[in-house]
Amino acid sequence: MQIEHKKVVYIHYTVKNDAGELIDSSEGKDPLAYLHGYRNIVVGLEKALEGKTTGDKLETTVSPEEGYGEVQEEMVQQVPREQFQGIDNIEVGMHFEAQTEQGPHLVEVTAIDDQFVTVDGNHPLAGSTLNFSVEVIEVREATEEEIAHGHVHGVGGHEH
Repeated sequence: MQIEHKKVVYIHYTVKNDAGELIDSSEGKDPLAYLHGYRNIVVGLEKALEGKTTGDKLETTVSPEEGYGEVQEEMVQQVPREQFQGIDNIEVGMHFEAQTEQGPHLVEVTAIDDQFVTVDGNHPLAGSTLNFSVEVIEVREATEEEIAHGHVHGVGGHEH
């Protein structure tokens, strides 16, 4: 069975940055399960997997545009320190949930001074080229419920 829209796909993968540093891997874990065509994984990897079948292996490079996007400077903001009332110890690397017009958004503290806390709302991999090594473990039909929910259920997928 070929990977196409509305198929459940199980893959083992390793992803590295351009410096060859390991970002993530499924090695030693259950395969990653996703519903093809529903943007459950980055679009560049999904495109590379289209038409593949069980047992296929591939190496693919995903640009920032088809991965986690380019770094958006407007997502880096200086916030007055007094907006962090009740938090005694703010440190670089801490994550907070910011309330935006589009709903909650995760930001990371990147700098602190006496008056301001600089936060970055970009995805940590924004601007990164991703190098994937992938093996297709299984391809199956999606259930009606998985299609309705837009993700895989059960082992390797979402549990309700």
